[in-house]
Amino acid sequence: MLSILIPTYNYSIVKLVHEIHRQATLLNITFEILCFDDGSTEKELIENNKEIKNLAHTRYHILEKNIGRSAIRNLLAKKAKHEHLLFLDADVLPKESNFLAKYIKEIKADYPVIYGGIRYQEEKPAKDYILRWKYGSSIESKSASDRNKSKYASILFSNTIIKKSLFLKTQFSNKLSTYGHEDTLLAYSFQNLNTKVLHIDSPVFHIGLDSNKEYLKKTKEALNNLKYIEANALVNAEFVKMLRFHKKLKSFKLNLVFATIYTLFKRTMEKNLISPNSSLKIYNLYRLSYFCYINKSE
Repeated sequence: MLSILIPTYNYSIVKLVHEIHRQATLLNITFEILCFDDGSTEKELIENNKEIKNLAHTRYHILEKNIGRSAIRNLLAKKAKHEHLLFLDADVLPKESNFLAKYIKEIKADYPVIYGGIRYQEEKPAKDYILRWKYGSSIESKSASDRNKSKYASILFSNTIIKKSLFLKTQFSNKLSTYGHEDTLLAYSFQNLNTKVLHIDSPVFHIGLDSNKEYLKKTKEALNNLKYIEANALVNAEFVKMLRFHKKLKSFKLNLVFATIYTLFKRTMEKNLISPNSSLKIYNLYRLSYFCYINKSE
């Protein structure tokens, strides 16, 4: 019935796997949990993760070298036995004890894609992790009814069920080797196929927050990927808010103004964003100005 697929890299998945296994066992369903380690370098953590091998219907496989975010998810899907694939990121935990039960109920409605949503804990994290928490709480944490207003663009594959037959036709693109926008390309392929998508409220908490400095680095990686996506016409610009806005700025030749803002105020903006008082308004300006900056010659 259900293959639960969890890729991991230098992260403990013991708590997540135990909770998912507990819920699946109580439901008395046919399931498997596949956890593939993408060439982690922290030996002690790898040894600790091996504990999950003792759980029934659970496999923990360690890859010799890192193959990347897209490739490991594609590999997990190919190795899965069952028709329904539940993709979970390693750094999440179910918000509720009936997390899986809600999914199982909706599987019977035969939707090819079901997205349960993501949440961020209400308590503020340590000051060095505040930016990722603020952004996630404000932008990613949405109810099913809100997500359904843009049902494809709002899918995040950190907590999503996809039919295996559909996934093998689409898959995560290996054209992106660094962090960011793998979800965008897959969601766009679902839109092109006019795939039925169901948004439900069965969220996970995102607990593995990046530090402010690490998140800024990942932000740039994601925007570089978005530049590649735009340059190669992999999605319609209307599908991605940043591309829509950038296109509009270019039509008025304002993109060069924002590129200049990045050049002049990069250090000032970064100083704010790595501080405990980071501002989402400044973060959004940073993202937009950086994207204009890396595209200014086009």
